[in-house]
Amino acid sequence: MLWLAFSTLPSEAQTLGPAGDGSYLAALPPGAKGPPETIYKTDRVLGATPTNRWWSSLAWLPFSERQFPHPLAIQASSAGLRVFYPGDRIHVTEKTIFAGMPGGGEDLVLQHSEQDEFPDARLDGHSDWFVRARFATAGRSMTVSYGHGSPYVYALYEGGSPVVTFAREAEVWAKTESAKKGTSTDRPDSSQFPYSTLGVTVAGKHYGLFGARGSCWFSQDRKRFVNGAAKTYFSLAVLPERSAAALELFQQHAHAHVTWRYDPASSAVETLFSYATTAMEGDETETLFALYPHQWQATSAPLLDYRYPSIRGLMKLGRGPQFVTRHGYPGVLPVLPRTPNEDPQPVLELLSREPDPLGPVPKDTYWEGKALGKLATLAALAEQFDAAESADSYRDQLQQRLEHWFTACDARGELKRSGVFAYDRTWGTLIGYPPSYGSDTELNDHHFHYGYFVRAAAEVARRDPAWGGDARWGKMVQLLVRDMANPNRDDREFPFLRSFDPYAGHSWASGHARFGDGNNQESSSEAMNAWCGLILWGEAVGDRALRDLGIYLFTTEMAAINAYWFDVRGENRPPDFPQTTLGLVWGGKADYATWFSAKPEAIYGINWLPFHGGSLYLGRHPEYVQRNYQALAAKKGGAGWDEWADLIWMYRALYDAPAALADFTAGRSSLQPEAGQALTHTQHWIAALADVGQVDRHVTADTPLYAVFRQAQRRTYVVYNMSSRPRAVHFSDGFAIPHAAAGFSVVSGPAR
Repeated sequence: MLWLAFSTLPSEAQTLGPAGDGSYLAALPPGAKGPPETIYKTDRVLGATPTNRWWSSLAWLPFSERQFPHPLAIQASSAGLRVFYPGDRIHVTEKTIFAGMPGGGEDLVLQHSEQDEFPDARLDGHSDWFVRARFATAGRSMTVSYGHGSPYVYALYEGGSPVVTFAREAEVWAKTESAKKGTSTDRPDSSQFPYSTLGVTVAGKHYGLFGARGSCWFSQDRKRFVNGAAKTYFSLAVLPERSAAALELFQQHAHAHVTWRYDPASSAVETLFSYATTAMEGDETETLFALYPHQWQATSAPLLDYRYPSIRGLMKLGRGPQFVTRHGYPGVLPVLPRTPNEDPQPVLELLSREPDPLGPVPKDTYWEGKALGKLATLAALAEQFDAAESADSYRDQLQQRLEHWFTACDARGELKRSGVFAYDRTWGTLIGYPPSYGSDTELNDHHFHYGYFVRAAAEVARRDPAWGGDARWGKMVQLLVRDMANPNRDDREFPFLRSFDPYAGHSWASGHARFGDGNNQESSSEAMNAWCGLILWGEAVGDRALRDLGIYLFTTEMAAINAYWFDVRGENRPPDFPQTTLGLVWGGKADYATWFSAKPEAIYGINWLPFHGGSLYLGRHPEYVQRNYQALAAKKGGAGWDEWADLIWMYRALYDAPAALADFTAGRSSLQPEAGQALTHTQHWIAALADVGQVDRHVTADTPLYAVFRQAQRRTYVVYNMSSRPRAVHFSDGFAIPHAAAGFSVVSGPAR
């Protein structure tokens, strides 16, 4: 039997203070709202407390809301740990796939023999995808651990022994490891099972109960099972089937950490998921793990012939000390370049009439961020069309506004209360004021908000790398990165990868996850905007480690988006679910919905915006783009859009740009652009794609800033060289650009 081992952070904290030319508040502004002062954790949890996890409600509440590590569902309650397996209870309505956890105490509760109720359950440790919770009072405790992809729950006891209470009578169908050789008192009317391991079935679900070797189970009513163990450890597992072979297999457990590696030569991201285990008895060091579709579709690890239905699709069981996934990185660009046959006049005409996206007074961090992102795109776009004056003006505005946000004092030297970032020591987080959507009190959406700031800063640093240096404004950008996607596990001031879930493969938006359906994320595309910003920033300032972190996040989240938000292959949702897209992905359900609107344009568009130079991943499956667009048009009874027509036309251009260009040309005069979208960019995006065709996902390059398009039998190869030195770029189809100069290289040739 195995137990989880957690590492702790170093004891010496880093010093907070001015950051290069910039600065931030070391405490929240007077009167400002922030997150709660109480964190429900034990003294074993050192450093900054993670937020935005599938298990975050454990740290925010005396007990927890429902958590969804998959394939299990978990909830901490006063009576103990509720465990539920959604299994074949997944069901659909027209707009929702439900795989939640009922509130009526179904399946089982893991309890303590000497304590009926506990005062709370506290976060006691965490790793990249496992968590540990401690129920404790007056010398009696139960410490449990569980995690993503694990069919197990592990427990350690003090002052008592394990109790498993089922919601209804359980059938005991297998018993192994007799406590007394030759003894068998497990008659149908017996209350004693002299075995350490039981296979039981309740409500059609099958569980293994694994007591310590030599222990004995007791049950008067086949609902409450007590393990009479002298040893303190115990585990249970949900079994993929009712069989002696499956029960025998499930006798291990593990704790894990994750690393990643980007291979530029093949434009691929390899992620190693490694399990560290401690054997409580015997010498078994391997564990069992259930892989999500985006994982098992991208691994060469041998998989067992066992499956778990889940809200994400079938999870497949693997065995071993580790597994590796490999996903192709598609490349990003600062902006789409001007293409060879694109008419510049419509772009220049619209550019001359673009309104100021910022305004005189900073907005809250989300809406300010959207304006900064829009301005960054316009600056790069104006440069492409040789509108140097406009490009310089946009970049100057961008730089001035960023520097305003990156300075804690006003012109009089007084501490600011608005247009400023402040550090909260309790939770280890940076909060921008004015906040919005709970970014202050609930720590929601930091990667959405700050991702815009980072991408905007990357645009300034693209032309002025010194501006992004540590001595100037780079440390303030690094603070934003450390808050939303900290790459340093040993950083005591910010948690590791706050928003990103390495095992689920995507980000979570809620800081607290205090929902009955677990955590959630709506705008996956705004997460991608953040990771694109990391790539561009790292490339601009020469921070290869940060660039590669962005590539890992971008590539992995793209795989999850295509599998779960879009399901581009049509394999991961119940066949009777009628929607082609999801607006919201939860731990326990999947919704054709948004937080803010029921209009189809919003439900589709929220996972497209903002369009930028990293948005081409949306077009890697043009056959899905066509199917998705046609589904949206069918809902509207045609191509009459109530809002966000610009986003819809830009999306349509990823499979049929000439038709999208005709739509845009006809509707441009009355178009009200989406708030983060410039009309000039809409024109350019569609016209450029009409010139070069669709995204070609089958060809990669050995440089991080690239794109490949195909139109009939002709390919267009695009490279952006951030360096001032020419470099050779090789594509996977054999094409090469021997001397890619600084800036864009756009070369067309016959498809190979």
